[in-house]
Amino acid sequence: MSDTLAKYIPEHAVKPIFELIVTNQVHLKIVNERVTRHGDYRKGPSGKHEITVNASLNKYKFLITLVHEISHLVAFEKFGRNIKPHGNEWKYSFQRLMVPFIRPEIFPGHLLPLLARHFKNPTASSDTDATLVLALKQFDKQNDKNHIFEIPYGSIFRIHNGKIFKKGALRTKRYECVEVSSGRTYLFNPNAEVELLPS
Repeated sequence: MSDTLAKYIPEHAVKPIFELIVTNQVHLKIVNERVTRHGDYRKGPSGKHEITVNASLNKYKFLITLVHEISHLVAFEKFGRNIKPHGNEWKYSFQRLMVPFIRPEIFPGHLLPLLARHFKNPTASSDTDATLVLALKQFDKQNDKNHIFEIPYGSIFRIHNGKIFKKGALRTKRYECVEVSSGRTYLFNPNAEVELLPS
């Protein structure tokens, strides 16, 4: 397991992550990319703790995602199954488990203040923290995708399932975008990755 983990997370995180996996009896599956989520946790029918993480994530995102999912398990075990999935108990667990990893041996120096800020009050998805998303994106494999917040108002773009939209205005925290074929309006997270089309 340590050898497998070493392919996906920073070298100095392997031993402590391996210990977390063993201590919490996690059955970890590294899976092909799912567009809608980076990872998930569930307690299987047999009572086994199953965590899946996308293989396509860069090593820093993979580490944050894995700790995020282990935090669900730890929070449920400590506080009971009736807590909110991303409530205060989960935030407390995520902070406690993540802080030991926010060190220069594990993350590049320029990410440390961004991570420290994010983990003062972690959100259900680190994708809602635009500054952290952009900082982590530089470690992704190159692709031709853009985040919605980066493209100009009125741009035409395609999403993962082939549907085409026109970017509209920002409403509170999400962008209103109109599906070209149906005229229906959908809300998009600013950090959703899309393919910009020539207009």
